[in-house]
Order: sequence, then C-alpha cells, then structure tokens
Amino acid sequence: MLRSRVLRPTLIVSVVLALLGFGITPTSAATPISVSTAIGRQDGSTATVTGYVVGQPTATSTVVRSNFPNDYALALADSASQTGTSSMLYVQITSAFRSSYGLQSNPGLLGQKITVTGTLSAYFSHAGLKDTTAFSGGGSSDPGPDPGDYYAGAEGKTGAALKAALHTIISDQTKLSYDQVWNALKDTDQDPANSNNVILIYSGRSQSKSTNGGDPNDWNREHVWAKSHGDFGTATGPGTDIHHLRPEDVSVNAARGNLDFDNGGSAVSECSGCTVDGDSFAPRAAVRGDVARMIFYMAVRYEGGDGFANLELNNSVGNGTAPYMGKLSVLKAWAAADPPDAFEKRRNEVIYATYQHNRNPFIDHPEWISSIWP
Repeated sequence: MLRSRVLRPTLIVSVVLALLGFGITPTSAATPISVSTAIGRQDGSTATVTGYVVGQPTATSTVVRSNFPNDYALALADSASQTGTSSMLYVQITSAFRSSYGLQSNPGLLGQKITVTGTLSAYFSHAGLKDTTAFSGGGSSDPGPDPGDYYAGAEGKTGAALKAALHTIISDQTKLSYDQVWNALKDTDQDPANSNNVILIYSGRSQSKSTNGGDPNDWNREHVWAKSHGDFGTATGPGTDIHHLRPEDVSVNAARGNLDFDNGGSAVSECSGCTVDGDSFAPRAAVRGDVARMIFYMAVRYEGGDGFANLELNNSVGNGTAPYMGKLSVLKAWAAADPPDAFEKRRNEVIYATYQHNRNPFIDHPEWISSIWP
C-alpha cells in the first residue's frame, strides 16, 4: 500500500526557490556582518563585511603593518588594535580596487574602518574574503569608528547641558597607572608606516618605541594639559589620562614646559614648525587641532568632582599653576583649521577599545566645540 507524503511548507518553499535559481544562504550580501561572523561562516556564500584595516597578510599566520610588499591583500578585524591573526579576516583585493585600497599605495588606510563585499572562502589557507566586488569607506572622508549609542545621553543638548552630559559619559573610564602609560602610548601613537616606532606629538618625528626614557633624544610622556595647571602631577586620573598624554622628545617637552598655547614666538630646536615665547607654545600646524581637542576633552572630563581641580579654559596665557589653560580663541581656531585625521581617529578608538574605555567626544563630534564654547 502506497502512502502519500505530505510536503512540509518550508520544504515546498525551498524546492520552489531552488527551481527558480535562488540559493538559500545564511546571510544577505546587502547587510554587513562583523569580521568574527565572517570568520565563522566560511561557506562560499557572498557577504558584505565591515571591519578595521589592521595590516597585510603575507602568510597564513603573518600580517605586516609596515613595508607593505604590494596591493593585493589586506586584513580586517573587529578592533583597530587587534594583533591576533586568528581574529582577522584576510581579504583579497581584486585588480579594480588595488589602487584605492592596496596598502602599499594607501598606507594611511591602516586603522580605518571599511566595508567589503566578496566570497567567504579561505585565503592564504586562512579565513578569508575572496573575489571582492565592492569596497567602501576609509581615506580622509571616512567618518571614523561609529561609537554607536555611546553619546545617547548627549542627544539634543547644547551649551552647558551638553558639557554636563558629556562629562557624565566620559567619566566612566578605566584608569591607568603612570607606568602603564608607557606601553599604552607605544600602541596609541604607533607610526602607521613603521610598527616599531611612535610618532612624537609636537615634532612629528618617528622614533623607536624602545627609546623611551629621560636621556637627551629619548622620548617621554608629555602632558598636553600641563600637569601643573591644576597641580595634579602624575596622579592616577588626570595625570595618567592618555587622551592628553603623548610621546615627545625630552628636550622639546622641556621647551614646552607648562606654557599655555598661542601663536607666535621663536623656532624650537628639534621641532620643525613649533614656536615658543615667554608665555606660550605652538606645535607644528599638522597637530594643532589634535592639541586643541585634547585640551577641550580635559576641560569636560575633569570638573572638580573626583578630588582633582576643576579644569577650565580661558582666553589668557601665563596661567601658571591655576587650573586654567589658554588661549581659548586660538585653540578653537586650531581645531577648525586642523580637523580630525585618520591617526587621531585611530588613537581615539584604541583608547576606547583597549585601555580607558572612554572617548574624546571632540574627535567624534568636532561641532560640539562651538556649542560648548560659543
């Protein structure tokens, strides 16, 4: 006796789709997935993946971050600071995209967030994305990492209310010791073109990470908000906050001292483009906006409620040991003339993802500067 078989509705749909030429895949290429999802889904399907460029794969377990040999491949990760190759997706760059996305031609892409469409298939005998058909993001027009709902509490606010909301948001942070700052700066300020070096903030010199110390031509930990302005020294808190601590040549650090920031003055030895006079200092033009945004961060983060002085901006120089930093009008002009670049955005992301777990809001939203300090 023959028994009739009842086809389940889901099976019927599958059969119909197959007859029409539609394969059923676990994901749609139109909806971006994370790198970790792509690594776990090496099934030959087409996918769109979003991640941070962390280097160029040259072998199954080797990814280089400088001296890129060609424009044929790049590695993506879910964090710009990722160093483990097992957490990276190796991306084949097809010929149409090599001039725009190959790392030999575009080393500044390192640390940038991009989106790529291709086939989820092994590359270099490693989890990969091959036969790529589309790239987007990266470059100077890239808005940088999206902090998601990090700033939800500041939405719709302006002026003093915005400053108060941002203070609450960014005060939730992990604090480092002063010794821990050394290793953190070797990561946050790494030279994109040479992973063995850091970039010195004021002078711009690329210098070996291992030459940190106190001898002439070593690099040390510069407090961009001078630690005597509020007398916080190197205490855990403002004295160790790497949003304003940067590598700098020992003698250039000494030349800056605890001066406020302003235009004008005489040239500074070993610091091309820097100037100094009796009451102020100016770094090279390429980082004047960076300096300004660090100062604005400090004035919002430290409001006097955690045992330290209330740090504020004014339009003066020669502030000495008072908890003030100037010159406000000049710092605002510097921030406008020098908007956040890829290096500064990567630095903000690494601090957020790896070290302090808070952000500098004026890198993510430069427009908030004029709202708080009109």
